[in-house]
Amino acid sequence: MSLPPSLQNALRLPVVGSPLFIISNPDLVIAQCKAGIIGSFPALNARPEPVLEEWLERITSELADYDAANPDAPSAPFAVNQIVHGSNARLKHDMDMCVKYEVPIVITSLGAKEWVNEMVHSYGGIVLHDVNNNRFSKKAIEKGADGLIAVAAGAGGHAGTVSPMALIQEIREWFDGPLLLSGAIATGDAVLAAQAMGADLAYIGSAFIATEEANAEQGYKQAIVDFGADDIVYSNLFTGVHGNYLKPSIEAAGLDPNALPESDPSQMDFGSGGDSDAKAWKNIWGCGQGIGAVKKLGTTADYVAKLTAEYDDAKARINSL
Repeated sequence: MSLPPSLQNALRLPVVGSPLFIISNPDLVIAQCKAGIIGSFPALNARPEPVLEEWLERITSELADYDAANPDAPSAPFAVNQIVHGSNARLKHDMDMCVKYEVPIVITSLGAKEWVNEMVHSYGGIVLHDVNNNRFSKKAIEKGADGLIAVAAGAGGHAGTVSPMALIQEIREWFDGPLLLSGAIATGDAVLAAQAMGADLAYIGSAFIATEEANAEQGYKQAIVDFGADDIVYSNLFTGVHGNYLKPSIEAAGLDPNALPESDPSQMDFGSGGDSDAKAWKNIWGCGQGIGAVKKLGTTADYVAKLTAEYDDAKARINSL
């Protein structure tokens, strides 16, 4: 693996729980880390600004207590996602909090800034930058990111359109550092497939919406169980950046999912601090194409245990060929 030494032996399963807008919270992050995978949340989910420090204090203290009580099976590290976009007026404040609490991993999105990377490196942290094509991958590494998250076709949130096989192959031609893959990964088999393609870790998001710890309304959680890849729509209408969304939630908003207008990317605005109440599309549910593998609601621990069993079975199956 091309992971830093601090991560090589810290995970019980090679998975990162991706930061989910609104949905990721301390309960989910702590549960993910205790289960042995990297948990993460967007800094803008903690609002207003002072709440971010409350979240970081709780996560670091609870995981420290857990590690002290479980020295043979300590928690995995956690990550904070920063939106590195000009309209995010909170970025400097939120990065100061990451430095204060020495957040192990910072995930950067929608922009790469050298000063952000330098702040993380000042205390020995790791920067992972999410990208959806090879050109942006090179720019991120030039700006000082330590690793990349390849957001391929089928991913939830701000997904790309490039095949995961093509994207990983192109990045691995020149980059041998930490590489994660995102794109409809929801089973242990898919985690192993990501590694077989050349990724170090799988980046899983949508499946965690259906967990008890997730900050999502019950209808949203049940929709993850009830629908599949055919129910996903790719559009930039709702945020200015193309992403995947659940068709039933678009229909419930009175829109035709098959005839959505294009949005102006220049109108993206994170200045509200991610205040969902101020968003016109707060009831549009983001989701990736991998949800067909999610068959029931449950706890994060149970889902990670299922992933682990599937991952081990897949390795045994491949080794027997």
